[in-house]
Amino acid sequence: MEIPMKILHIGNENNVENYTAKTPFTESAEVVNLPIGLTDAAYAQLAPDAEVIIVDAVTEISEGLIKRLPSLRMIHSEGVAFNQINLEAAGARGIYVCNCAGMNAKAVAEQTLLLMLGVIKNVVSGDQAVRDGRQMAVKMGYMGGGSLKELSDCTVGLIGFGAIARAVADMLQSFGVTVHYTKRHRLSPEEEARYQVQYLPMDELLKTCDMLSLHVPVTGETAGMCSREFFAKCRKGSYFINTSRGELVDDEALREALENGTIAMAGLDTLDHEPVQKDHPVLSWPEETMAKLLFSPHIGGITGSSFRRGYAMIWEDIEKLSRGEKPGHIVNQKELEQR
Repeated sequence: MEIPMKILHIGNENNVENYTAKTPFTESAEVVNLPIGLTDAAYAQLAPDAEVIIVDAVTEISEGLIKRLPSLRMIHSEGVAFNQINLEAAGARGIYVCNCAGMNAKAVAEQTLLLMLGVIKNVVSGDQAVRDGRQMAVKMGYMGGGSLKELSDCTVGLIGFGAIARAVADMLQSFGVTVHYTKRHRLSPEEEARYQVQYLPMDELLKTCDMLSLHVPVTGETAGMCSREFFAKCRKGSYFINTSRGELVDDEALREALENGTIAMAGLDTLDHEPVQKDHPVLSWPEETMAKLLFSPHIGGITGSSFRRGYAMIWEDIEKLSRGEKPGHIVNQKELEQR
């Protein structure tokens, strides 16, 4: 008889129940659901025998918590992000850290296109104009000025080319858009043909493309990469989309780029320093700068279908662990090898 796996879930208490497929293995697991925000001591007291932690993708798992759980064997992000998990502390103990890579690629790609279309059509301003009874004035202004764009009028630059960027490239094909990409290692000619994309080095991409979209993870190297120097290289009047992570962007550098016209509008599904509350620094920017921003509340990757795909990956990895096998989706291989 198999011994049930003991699992600590830190996050929305309904997620495990809502998104887990019912199987004899998942039904046998002992899951302790706890909310975000407790102390390390509280988590350890309430789930002292946890072998696996399933954690909300933007919630910290500290060295202190890892040390307090002697039976811990795996930490699994509930999403794609894992930068809040202490990889070194886990690796030092031989604990696997895994994520759900690719689970939300389609959903985030859809959100990316929504923001792209939203900024070129300036949907926030248009919505408000109708509410204010200014429909005809705005319409005539666009007709007279010829400034309203189609997506195919833009040259899109994808910064990074993982699962999400590839899904974006696939979707953009139907719009007839010219798409460039940049990444550390160029794709093969066959892959470039498959996705109908053309490679450019970063600096060349920034000055060539007028619709820039971020698709890289947060690392020590990429944090704050969208700096004053980055925006200074951008084509004047470009659009900027971030459905990746807020930590990639220097907010003050973006503000300056919006105010000096380097960036015409920005579509942001995420900001640095989340959760965003009323005292968030970006929300205090001047009204004319705020008018150049289109926000969504970091919902790109949280569709029901995404979570179902993610939980299928999580349980697959837990089941492998229970059999003494190496799980998939490991993100701390380097740290494990440094033991």
